[in-house]
Amino acid sequence: MGKPVDLIEVWRGDLLECMHQGHAVVCDEAGQITHAWGDPETVIYSRSSCKMIQALPLVESGAADAYGLTEKQLALSCASHNGSAIHVDAVNAWMKDIGLGESDFRCGPQVPGDVDVRDALIRADEKPCRIHNNCSGKHSGFLTLTQHLKAGPDYTHIDHPVQIACKAAFEETTQETSPTYGIDGCSAPNFAGTVHGLARSMAFYASAHTRSDTRSKAAARLASAMMAYPEMVAGETRACTNLMRAMNGKVAVKTGAEGVFIAIIPEKRIGVALKITDGATRASEAAIAAILVKLGVLDAAHPTAKSLMAPDIRNWDGLVIGRINPVSALI
Repeated sequence: MGKPVDLIEVWRGDLLECMHQGHAVVCDEAGQITHAWGDPETVIYSRSSCKMIQALPLVESGAADAYGLTEKQLALSCASHNGSAIHVDAVNAWMKDIGLGESDFRCGPQVPGDVDVRDALIRADEKPCRIHNNCSGKHSGFLTLTQHLKAGPDYTHIDHPVQIACKAAFEETTQETSPTYGIDGCSAPNFAGTVHGLARSMAFYASAHTRSDTRSKAAARLASAMMAYPEMVAGETRACTNLMRAMNGKVAVKTGAEGVFIAIIPEKRIGVALKITDGATRASEAAIAAILVKLGVLDAAHPTAKSLMAPDIRNWDGLVIGRINPVSALI
């Protein structure tokens, strides 16, 4: 990994207690870097931040239209959701429509992030299932594409037609050959690439509405769906949902594990990718908010921007004992 730079400070009183470092890139529609922090050529796993790339074959293959998928379902195919009722019900309905069920998923069971759903399962003495997995929307897309291709059931295998298509979409939109892959938390392959490549792919999505080829139209539909249904992409209280609402549905954002975050900005035809090297979510959320403010698409005075970019640190008694803020280079 290339040399990272300081991005997010954590203060306790008058002492700088912690510094989160990382890499970030802003790309224009030509794939050229307009802003960069750290090393743009650092190779990372994009983790769940690339779900709109993994959903691209679902749309461009014709599978989405063949099965009559709605815009809300396309947003769900790009989601890392809370496992709230709106997510679980939508996945169950989707599976019923295509004649499949929970046992067809290859993602593992996961305790839902939604506290009410989690507590209801506990009270009912029920265990969470694969539908509760935060990636079940993405896997619903995988299963739909699998049906459309008439492929075998093991759609997470690296040599399965679904994953071959996902790899092609990743490499062609990042304009890089992926050097390796890892297995994500949901058992699907996650392909490695540079921070620059990920930003280049997001710029492809951001400018897709200006083109009429099949892939661009598919990318534009996915970005539009995310912006139209931010609650399906993550859920209440989540940074992705709150940021998209704060920007009035004009920007798509998506987090990934281990400190990754992306943004798709159609009005400016630019894409953003960042990676916090220590994997801290508090830092990736602060950094993406700061970059969005810097790019003029997020109001620094908006409550969501303030809560993510420069939150107070409070102790258990509610006292403000510190603060988190971006370094001056991000502002």
